[in-house]
Amino acid sequence: MSERDYPTALGASSLKTITLLGQDLAGDVMGEVGFGELAFWLATQRRPSPGEVRVFEAVLAALADHGFTPTAIVTRLTYLSAPDSVQGALAAGLLGGGSRFLGVTEDCGRFLNDVIQEHGDPLPADDAGWDALALRTVRARREERKLIPGLGHHVHKDGDPRTPRLFEIAAEEGLYGPHLSLFAAIGRVHPQVLGRTLPLNGAGVCGAALADLGLPLELLRAFALLARTAGLIGQLAEELRNPVANDIFLSVDLNNRPIDPEPYGGSHG
Repeated sequence: MSERDYPTALGASSLKTITLLGQDLAGDVMGEVGFGELAFWLATQRRPSPGEVRVFEAVLAALADHGFTPTAIVTRLTYLSAPDSVQGALAAGLLGGGSRFLGVTEDCGRFLNDVIQEHGDPLPADDAGWDALALRTVRARREERKLIPGLGHHVHKDGDPRTPRLFEIAAEEGLYGPHLSLFAAIGRVHPQVLGRTLPLNGAGVCGAALADLGLPLELLRAFALLARTAGLIGQLAEELRNPVANDIFLSVDLNNRPIDPEPYGGSHG
């Protein structure tokens, strides 16, 4: 049997050392590199600039926790059911990161990137150019009867407070790129097509910012899940001190209303 090797630029160990990204883990990384910076570095295999770290960590903060969302509730309920399985409770919450919660980050980043790639070079040079591209995009989606990822919010109907702040941070760091420019333009022009004004939501602007950082589009949801992991740990820590999961469970269990069966599907035979 021939000997094989498995190359990796990530973690590798020998008898006395551990290397990570070409660095000595104990000497060069531990106590020297923040977790947000390390997460970016692991995903891109290039060390981010301080500005990139600031934008990236602002995204993580924006997505960490947003109250009693389904992901938080299911984490608490799973812990109630299986307190011996913290990993199960966390996993349950993360598995709920889909097209309605958290997944919008990836959906929006991919959508904006598709529009930009289809447009090609040269990209618009000013707001008027971006507005024109955004207007064509919104009209096309309306004709296709499709929603625009990142547009609208069930709570922040008058504006998501995370959105302008992330635009501001990206601009301060010189990282306000084409994805953020297109997303902002969609926010400006969509009322002309839809006949009403919807907010640009935080998950969407996070996707635009991550795409402008050059992070892999296929992993944008993973970064949202990374952020939410911290939030779910917080939910569990609070559940230990001030439990609500049992009340949520009993509010359903003690208030169920029996009804007659409603067969689903057609008859056979």
